[in-house]
Amino acid sequence: MFITLEGPEGSGKTSHLKPLAEWLTAAGKTVYTTREPGGTSIGEQIRHVIHDLTNTEMHPRTEALLYQAARAQIVEEVLRPRLLAAELILCDRYYDSTLAYQGYGHQIIPLEELRQIIRFATRGLVPNLTVLLDLDVEIGLSRKGKQDEWNRLDAFTVDFHRRVRVGYHELMALEPARWVVVDASQPWEAVQRDLRAVIQSRLNPLNVVLDD
Repeated sequence: MFITLEGPEGSGKTSHLKPLAEWLTAAGKTVYTTREPGGTSIGEQIRHVIHDLTNTEMHPRTEALLYQAARAQIVEEVLRPRLLAAELILCDRYYDSTLAYQGYGHQIIPLEELRQIIRFATRGLVPNLTVLLDLDVEIGLSRKGKQDEWNRLDAFTVDFHRRVRVGYHELMALEPARWVVVDASQPWEAVQRDLRAVIQSRLNPLNVVLDD
């Protein structure tokens, strides 16, 4: 099963990944956690280029293509092999981030063009479940500003980040069966509880017992 966590900056995706993996592992699942961009040696190098605050001249098309390069690598090197081995993958961001950020955020590249290069990069690999950790962008950016990894995209305007959030909600409306929204403005423990409940509801048809 392939599960992705999406959301605006500061929504807490990264902080929830490890506890979710530990909970699932304790329940007997073979779990692998990763992130985008990154997750491979090549992907991490690309991540540094994209996020470097000094790369202010980077065009949105360049940005979009770099994300797809990192994505193609993680799909071939990590995601497909581990899914074929029946592992459960938890991924911090995936291609929905490209549609939200490079599509809705920048408003330069048509969404269908982005979908075409995403299909090329992923060879059509779609998550089984995508959870949107949703919160007000000002709250999220305030949280992110208190952390260490403030990157080039974080530094975009508040209006950019508002468009990203709107984009996520529009993407969710297009594929309601794949998406579930969790209120990320709650205390961390409440968000973790809700995430576990969402995942448990999707795994229960497989007769997996995941209660604490």
